[in-house]
Amino acid sequence: MPLAYLLDEHLRQGPVWTAIQSHNSRGFYRIDVTQVGDPGDLPLGSADQDILRWAEREQRILVSDDRSTLPEHLAQHLASGRRSPGIFTITQHVRPLRVVAFLEAAAYASDAYEWRDAIWYIP
Repeated sequence: MPLAYLLDEHLRQGPVWTAIQSHNSRGFYRIDVTQVGDPGDLPLGSADQDILRWAEREQRILVSDDRSTLPEHLAQHLASGRRSPGIFTITQHVRPLRVVAFLEAAAYASDAYEWRDAIWYIP
């Protein structure tokens, strides 16, 4: 089963979202992604801790460009005995099409356990 993703609020409706939608419109190797603010129980403005709990419950890897607060919040999340499907962090100058290629490859050519409880940087 392919991996599923949660796009952080800071990426909402931006170039990465647009690139994912364009990719999915082609119909091959669709990327299963939802955005913070779309589910009723994960509104815009949700705290990182709430986002991490939601992602854990729904088994969705968080995709974010937040390199400043997420590492600390993930450490706290794990220290409290919780788990995380993982976090993919977008680096500053990565192109949206590269993000899409990475997400597609990870979704269809890896297993969820490979990404668990860690932050991975999309090159």
